[in-house]
Amino acid sequence: MTILLSYDIRYPLFIIVNKKLYYKGVLNMGQKRWWPLFLGFMLLITLLMLKHKNSNKKNFKIGILQFVEHEALDASRQGFIDGINKLNLNVQIEYKNAQGDQSNCTLIANQFVAENCDLIFAIATPAAQSTAAVTSKIPILISAVTNPVDVNLVKSNQKPDTNISGTSDLAPISKQIELIKKLKPNAESIGILYSSSEANSKFQAEIALGEAQKLGLHAKEITFSQVTEIQQIVESISGKVDAIYTPTDNVVASNMTLISKTAMQFGIPVICGEVNLLSKGAVGTFGMDYYELGLINANQAEKILTGQDIPQNMPIEYIKDAKLALNEEVLNKLNLSFMN
Repeated sequence: MTILLSYDIRYPLFIIVNKKLYYKGVLNMGQKRWWPLFLGFMLLITLLMLKHKNSNKKNFKIGILQFVEHEALDASRQGFIDGINKLNLNVQIEYKNAQGDQSNCTLIANQFVAENCDLIFAIATPAAQSTAAVTSKIPILISAVTNPVDVNLVKSNQKPDTNISGTSDLAPISKQIELIKKLKPNAESIGILYSSSEANSKFQAEIALGEAQKLGLHAKEITFSQVTEIQQIVESISGKVDAIYTPTDNVVASNMTLISKTAMQFGIPVICGEVNLLSKGAVGTFGMDYYELGLINANQAEKILTGQDIPQNMPIEYIKDAKLALNEEVLNKLNLSFMN
């Protein structure tokens, strides 16, 4: 670094008067000619120090793999991105969507590994499984995976002991089943509708069956393997159930408009697993905020990238407080009200 200092040669540097030394020129305190130079010098030093500090920051690359587009998963992604952007880190984010295709998940996951990403954020179980299958070294954070242990992503939700940690979207299923009785006190039977291809949905359905039994409700699992089966299945259970419960399920979420519209034709309310599906016709839920899940993931990412922690030791995190959300328009159409 070279610093050039200029000096006004019109003034002699030292004058000896009566055996005392006085300063003149740019350093003359009385004339204050030194202040502009001093302030400029300090500003230059400050700018150089800031530039040096920023140049020493490591550049991180994060790959985001999302299985499919729908409101909940989109909200999780946006929460993560917003959280990362608030960090004092140099981070490049690359987002790719598999459009609901498992083979695309694998292809994208391999691309992120080949690009030496510092961290991969996998949204939904198929994306998480594909990423876990191609790398055991790159840290992976997951979101919208209900039970990571059940799908062999971690050894324990409390201590993963793998290169994977993140958040779970396990909903307060007991409150959601109770909501059915609060909306329809005379309800006796419910159908638990989910995709047979989703392991997380099966896990939630089993919990829902137990909670329904506690309330004296007769519950039956209703599954489908193809999207084309949904309308026919919902029509077939009309008159046989008083309500439909859907756990957090990617295929269900993508087709909630069809499910709720068909159910409404027969006066059947749909209680869903997450808040974003109310806009698609579900009647209510005690749900979680997927955007908040993404923010939690961003905080986890900061700890990993800055070396404060490793996924192996980071427990899976959950949203503790689920809030009641109701679709008043659908309630009115079905002539239902919430009985507190």
